[in-house]
Amino acid sequence: RLLEWVPSQQLLVLTAKWVWRTLFRVMLSELAPQSDAGAYMRPTPQAGANAAPDGRWPASLPHPEPGRYHLYVGNACPWCHRAIIAGSLKGLFGSGLVGISVLLDDPQKASRGGWAFEHRTSSTAMPTEIASIWDLAIRHDPLFGAADLRGVYDGLSEGSYTGRCTAPLLVDLKDVRIVSSESAEIVRLLGALDAPSSGPRVNVAVIDLYPEALRTAIDAANEWIYTEVNNGVYQCGFATQQGAYEQAEQKLHAALERLDAMLASSKFVAGAQFTEADVRLLPTIARFDGMYATLFRCGRKTVRADYSNIHRWLCEMRALRGLGSLPLSATLDLVAAQRSYYTNLFPLNPSGIVPALPESAADGLPPP
Repeated sequence: RLLEWVPSQQLLVLTAKWVWRTLFRVMLSELAPQSDAGAYMRPTPQAGANAAPDGRWPASLPHPEPGRYHLYVGNACPWCHRAIIAGSLKGLFGSGLVGISVLLDDPQKASRGGWAFEHRTSSTAMPTEIASIWDLAIRHDPLFGAADLRGVYDGLSEGSYTGRCTAPLLVDLKDVRIVSSESAEIVRLLGALDAPSSGPRVNVAVIDLYPEALRTAIDAANEWIYTEVNNGVYQCGFATQQGAYEQAEQKLHAALERLDAMLASSKFVAGAQFTEADVRLLPTIARFDGMYATLFRCGRKTVRADYSNIHRWLCEMRALRGLGSLPLSATLDLVAAQRSYYTNLFPLNPSGIVPALPESAADGLPPP
């Protein structure tokens, strides 16, 4: 045994701690850029500036037509999830107005980043029974037949791309160019589209995720919720020094308390109507108890036990339907997402053990 030939247990423990902490900080700094104080610093978006501030389809982009625009997303990613929610509510994927490819979160298979394709070409027909958003998605790259998302970025830049290969990614298949890789902008762009009213899974109603009367409230909510909640959980999970973690954790729960108080007197985040602000919040709250409370060390309080108004709001999101036939509960496979977090973010969980989900959070959007 190791302790039988090591001259000092103290030396062994100190050496092991130093080696692991050094490796942890090196690996995590590659995954998540850090400040000198050990705080996570999210990189700025690399492709965007297309969404019009009034929520309408921008004149700078070609008019939408069936099959022209295509969205690349992965199940585990909350930034992808917000785009999936927006497109699903608007009935865009089921109508064929916007195509969707689902990515595998496999950093071993991907040549850069973590996203790869299950297939190089189309291999299966669309199922006749649609149970989730993934039944409307293809599992390959329709542009270049790429093996991973890096291949898509390389193809769109003629091999000159050097940045991060992130999802979600919205592309123009006709002009073969990136429209946006910024999730908030993609939500706004998809929210500006209306699906045809004659599709098999589409109704004739119109959903406005950015109504003029609520824009001031939506913009204000989006700003602080992004900083303190959406990104706040990552600042907790990716902190590499104690002080940075404590500051982020306190700020996160102060924001959740503020949100819980707001939802005590408001059905949705920005008022009586479901809006873009709810779309952007939902992916984080849906993952909170199952992943962020545990893996990201945010669990001083949980949604199900300590934030009753947020939990009520989350429960109501489950059955919410838009122009398509699918409820929002069909936009996330939380079990698969949790497995991705616990196995792919290995600096945070080197054992690779995936814990059991809380029963009330087993599908991410628990029933009332």
